[in-house]
Amino acid sequence: MIADMVSRMSLERKVAQLIQPQINSFDAEEMREYRWGSYLNGGNGGPYGDEFAPASEWLRLADEMWDASTQPLPDGEPIIPTMWGTDAVHGHTNVVQATIFPHNIALGATGDPDLVRLIGAATATEIEVTGIDWNFSPTVAVARDDRWGRTYESYSEDPELVAQMGAALVEGLQGKKGAEDYLGRGRVIATAKHFFGDGGTDQGVDQGDVNGDIDALKSIHAVPYPVAIEAGVETIMASFNSINGTKMHGNEALLTGVLRGEMGFEGLVVGDWNGHGQIAGCTVSDCPQALMAGLDIYMVPDDAVALHSSLVAQVRDGTIPEARVDEAVARVLRIKQRAGLLGPDAQRPSARPNAGEYDKLGMAPHRAVAREAVAKSQVILKNDGVLPLKPGADILVAGVAADSIAQAAGGWTLTWQGGRELTNDYFPGATSIWAGIEEAAQESGGSATLSADGTFEERPDIAIVVFGEEPYAEFAGDRKNLIFADTEGLELLRKFEEQGIPTVSVFLSGRPMWVNRELNASDAFVASWLPGSEGAGVADILFGAKAATGKLSFSWPANCEGNPLNGPDGALFALGYGRSLDDTAPLGDLDEGCGFLDGAPAADWFVNGRLSAGISASAGGMDLPNLRGEGGGVVARGIDRNRQEDARELTFGPDSSFTVSGEGEGAYIITYNLPAAPAGTVTIASGERTEDVTRRMTVAAGKGWREMVLTEACLGEFGDGLTIATNAPLQFSIAQISRSTLPEGTECSF
Repeated sequence: MIADMVSRMSLERKVAQLIQPQINSFDAEEMREYRWGSYLNGGNGGPYGDEFAPASEWLRLADEMWDASTQPLPDGEPIIPTMWGTDAVHGHTNVVQATIFPHNIALGATGDPDLVRLIGAATATEIEVTGIDWNFSPTVAVARDDRWGRTYESYSEDPELVAQMGAALVEGLQGKKGAEDYLGRGRVIATAKHFFGDGGTDQGVDQGDVNGDIDALKSIHAVPYPVAIEAGVETIMASFNSINGTKMHGNEALLTGVLRGEMGFEGLVVGDWNGHGQIAGCTVSDCPQALMAGLDIYMVPDDAVALHSSLVAQVRDGTIPEARVDEAVARVLRIKQRAGLLGPDAQRPSARPNAGEYDKLGMAPHRAVAREAVAKSQVILKNDGVLPLKPGADILVAGVAADSIAQAAGGWTLTWQGGRELTNDYFPGATSIWAGIEEAAQESGGSATLSADGTFEERPDIAIVVFGEEPYAEFAGDRKNLIFADTEGLELLRKFEEQGIPTVSVFLSGRPMWVNRELNASDAFVASWLPGSEGAGVADILFGAKAATGKLSFSWPANCEGNPLNGPDGALFALGYGRSLDDTAPLGDLDEGCGFLDGAPAADWFVNGRLSAGISASAGGMDLPNLRGEGGGVVARGIDRNRQEDARELTFGPDSSFTVSGEGEGAYIITYNLPAAPAGTVTIASGERTEDVTRRMTVAAGKGWREMVLTEACLGEFGDGLTIATNAPLQFSIAQISRSTLPEGTECSF
């Protein structure tokens, strides 16, 4: 059937099956004209431009796109329905009212694959409610550097645990291979991602470089894929990162040679968001290399028409053999057939099982599974005898995170980045950590009072302080070190300590972090991760309603530098650590020293739109007073970042350079924004050494404002100035330049 359909399709229709735009960039009329094989909603995308649209609007759009894709075609050309993919990475969390499960880092701490299967099944049902076919999950990254902004999407630093949990989620989403319900009612297509090495980038830089012996890299980062394939995963997503200098979207040796040749994967390989555009020689609208390397579907959010035009032309001129197109199209159609989207019994989205049954979004059985997952994921790191909380206790609950469902949920929650600006009104049916504690306290015969700033009128018996990382996703969460620098929780803990009030810390984070100060100031400390919508699961552990069984799936750092651990060396708490409620052995006082915090304050060279006294800027021998003006092919102008003209945009012509100089000591720290990858070579020089930073700047491009740290590790002995030079046009913005003494051995980072 599949071969016959492919043989009757026009080249234009075949190429369209390999293109996946996002819902915010096209409409049903375009779908009717081009017949895109699939489409997606991005992290900030919602039907008809409303990312908070009710579930009924998601289903309406699914029907609309299905109808447009199934209109009759001339000359008997086969009609191929489209399919919709979404990032439901911890529940169907793009949709209001859906159950928000704990992120993968928490599920790794449960060590319970059967529970993960239940989560997959619940998520699939809620996805089906909205008429969507395909989930871009599970993430089977093996995160080996916790500075990475996607660490919370990883189950563990242990490849075997990642493999076990990832396969369980695949089975939960799709059903077990060979079972009657496989890809049937309450099941959706799953995606193992990102193949491969996404969790192994240098310094944890998202989309960065992974370097080393290929067999050694495979022994860590490729381990989850054969297990997911054995579990029946239908699709695998290519990774943004490079392996030894070659971007994965264009890496034929790995996408085809290893994934298909060695691992035997016969399903569909889909790209990530414009990932093909990062291949050398490619743009987002012109990239035959990706298809030839083994990609089957281009995820091209906003340039689908232009990419379609170039691919059709490249098949016609012989750049791409049509047989390769036919191979990829057959894979797309085969998955549609298996999922019931192609054939005489295929149904419009709203006519399918679970579709439009909106009471299944966040329904009680799903929330019960989520609550169980929260409880099983709580890891007790310290307990001086204050847990479980005593019945009848009067409890003060402090910290702005305590009553924020959004902060407990983290990134990929209603919006791409998530955030506390999403008030609890956005989460009907959900329970904050505070609300769960309040209910448990009352049931125990005690009371609970919420006071974000920790003030009180009547002295409590104990205080629970809820604090942690604010939400983030992907590269926005990349960090230079593992210091938990927000002092709100620390200040509250120390205040209660001075008042003689025992404290329990509930720490929300997407990774292990250096919290020695907070641990010292707490009588009990719980790593709560990103628990999601069922905060009562936290209270279940604090009050002893359930046994504490959570174990670390990542090594916890003893120091603040952030260098990769992945074992007991340098770990305060090793992989697998986690106390039971009756383990009250003293932790002892921890070292609170941290070179990043203990050094002298940074000396600002450029801040708030002004050069400091004694600091000069120049280009081509021409002075740039207050970093404005032009010279030697460089133009510097004021731009707004946080306030009026507090930053500078530097536009370089070919073979131009910019220098800032003055007296100072220590590393250079630059807050910068590089909107697009360099067109040529970029170098940075200080003293007698010049460093080619082109590749590292390319990885940083398009990620917004970032921090560049330049130490002796890459520049050698510093001179009294810093020069940035390029041989091709470049646009580069600077908000701050400072110098600071950092701990010895600090790496250069971008």
